[in-house]
Amino acid sequence: MTAAPAHRSASSDEPPRPPETRGHVIRRRAITLLIIGLLIGVPAGYLVISANQSRDSGKDKEAKYSATGLTEAWPSKVQQRLYQVPVPHPSNKVAYYETNNWRTSRLYVQFQTTHEGLDAFLAELGHSRSDLEKDAITISDRDRSITGWKFSGPGSRPGDYYGFIRKQKAPQPTQDVVVNTGNAIYPMVYVVSRTVP
Repeated sequence: MTAAPAHRSASSDEPPRPPETRGHVIRRRAITLLIIGLLIGVPAGYLVISANQSRDSGKDKEAKYSATGLTEAWPSKVQQRLYQVPVPHPSNKVAYYETNNWRTSRLYVQFQTTHEGLDAFLAELGHSRSDLEKDAITISDRDRSITGWKFSGPGSRPGDYYGFIRKQKAPQPTQDVVVNTGNAIYPMVYVVSRTVP
């Protein structure tokens, strides 16, 4: 029978450690406190920044939806699809405004585009330029007062405006369209699309 090898004590082979100096203890504790502070402080700081950004985002949305008149921006893809107002590319001077109540939801959109863009927009609505009626201001006074659109006055001439109404059965939206051809290269399009929820 063989005897189990004797276990050596680890302390017998290693030289004894010198006792910790006061400076080393203070340094070790300071590093430990720093690590703990970072582990707590970084996530806490992130939460504070996130909360502030979220609150600011809510304020921006509140200001956007409580504003009156047009906002210089593209309507979202969802809004364009829901109200069937496909803003063509390229377009500039794009602005929109949406109103909702228990009876009717409306999307007001304006944009300036090329003749090809106008044709593409009209085709998406199932229309063409031949459907545009001369001097037909199809957007109501009420809707014009909300957006500030003016279809007369300085810079506008008789014959510059063409329009039509695209009527659809509810819940599909109905669109009032006015096209200003005062700029021979880039026509300006104004649309009011309304739907009954």
